[in-house]
Amino acid sequence: MSDHPYVGLWVTADGLIRHELLVDNRYDEARGPRESAYQGRYEVRGTHIDYWDDTGFTADGDFADMNTLHHAGMVLHRQR
Repeated sequence: MSDHPYVGLWVTADGLIRHELLVDNRYDEARGPRESAYQGRYEVRGTHIDYWDDTGFTADGDFADMNTLHHAGMVLHRQR
């Protein structure tokens, strides 16, 4: 089980990209109207996150602070 403080929903300012980081180190990414566009596992080390989707694609990102995630050229904010 995940023990980092970043579990939850992360969203771009326009709401098109939504990453849900789940407590079991899985994620579900929605893009526009397409729910569950990508799913896979993730690992957080410090403020760095690595993603491995179920098709084999990899990506990463960094948490700038507790409410801001920089990922693949995008900025996502914690949804409350």
